[in-house]
Amino acid sequence: MAKRKRSLDIAIISDVHLGTYGCRAKELLRYLKSIRPKTLVLNGDIIDIWQFSKRYFPNSHMQVIKHLFGMAADGVKIYYVTGNHDEMLRKFEGFTMGSIEIVNKVVLEMDGKKAWIFHGDVFDTTMKHSKWLAKLGAIGYDALILLNALVNFCSEKMGHGKVSFSKKIKNKVKSAVKFICDFEQTVANIAINNRYDYVVCGHIHHPEIKTIANSEGSVIYLNSGDWIENLSSLEYRHGRWTLYRFMDDPLLSGLQLIEEECLDTAELSLNLIREFQMVKA
Repeated sequence: MAKRKRSLDIAIISDVHLGTYGCRAKELLRYLKSIRPKTLVLNGDIIDIWQFSKRYFPNSHMQVIKHLFGMAADGVKIYYVTGNHDEMLRKFEGFTMGSIEIVNKVVLEMDGKKAWIFHGDVFDTTMKHSKWLAKLGAIGYDALILLNALVNFCSEKMGHGKVSFSKKIKNKVKSAVKFICDFEQTVANIAINNRYDYVVCGHIHHPEIKTIANSEGSVIYLNSGDWIENLSSLEYRHGRWTLYRFMDDPLLSGLQLIEEECLDTAELSLNLIREFQMVKA
């Protein structure tokens, strides 16, 4: 018997990075199969064109793309908002295929309020002035996630818990914390100035829902996080936003997934060795 899907008015996901070793495509596919949204917003960095390689695009990643097209065929309105890792698609803004539309930003109205939705890289100074550095950082981040998966696999075998290297770095490095705060305040200030009720971003891989105010007013700031570490999304239903976290969902994250992770980690370990051998060569 098929499981009943959760009906949503809007679902927003971002920073999936299909085509990279850190992508959690199997978990995302489980999530997408569990919901029935009227509107789905893919808020940037869904396919990682920066790091795309013919050597690595597993079937689980392709299954996500197939399922998205299936959702569109079933009548779900899908906005593909371009990000920095899929910026090549920006020249196709306005292109539509069935109920899928490529946009650089989108404003949605719900229950008499307006939500301004965009990826967020436009406010990243590294992206604006040192794109080569941003691309180098993306490669380093993917390698860190890959190494992290191997370490966590060994840690759990020894009876210890998981740890996130990148989260520890972000939380301890003052400049990283300041960047997140500055990013949030900047987008909030512009949203308040344009009288939006909500401003929704991705890009910084930091899921959040909070009210941000300045001398001119306030706005509800939302960030959908990512599907590499946080495995999070934003959901809107019955006039209320909520932050969904896959690992907190007992119906989707379970023993079978843990077993799959162990098998995936072994494969990732081999890929990590191959990557280092290529760099050395």
